[in-house]
Amino acid sequence: MDLATMTGMLLEGFGTTVQIFVLTLVGSIPLAVPVAFARMSRIAPLRAVARIYISIMRGTPLMLQMFAIYFAPYYVFGIELTPDSKWYACIVAFIINYAAYFAEIYRSGIQSIPRGQYEAAEVLGYTRAQTFARIVLPQVVKRILPAMGNAVITLVKDT
Repeated sequence: MDLATMTGMLLEGFGTTVQIFVLTLVGSIPLAVPVAFARMSRIAPLRAVARIYISIMRGTPLMLQMFAIYFAPYYVFGIELTPDSKWYACIVAFIINYAAYFAEIYRSGIQSIPRGQYEAAEVLGYTRAQTFARIVLPQVVKRILPAMGNAVITLVKDT
């Protein structure tokens, strides 16, 4: 093989890696928000489902999840695998895996805000939505940035 062919193949692989990375971020960051809120819910069954989902996604290897998502439609539902099945299984596996990690980061950030912040906002007459948007969320963002940075770096390595 000549240098031009190898460079072309490397660039094609790099493009695929960047696509997986971007699609994972675009899919998992918003998906993590409802998962985090479900994990903190007062509704016990919803909280339990979120906890089980997070435990399974964080407790099993990403490669195993990819295999399960790729082969499950064929073996469970009899759906034929297409050449694009690998791509979709990869993207779905990355998104649901990283959504679990991001959900735990969000949850820990929200729960790290002292109760006094909520009480102070209540005294000032803020609604729950105003309290979250104006008081809690800015502090949460500041607190979760290091952990989110670490997770994004891990995502770069995983892709």
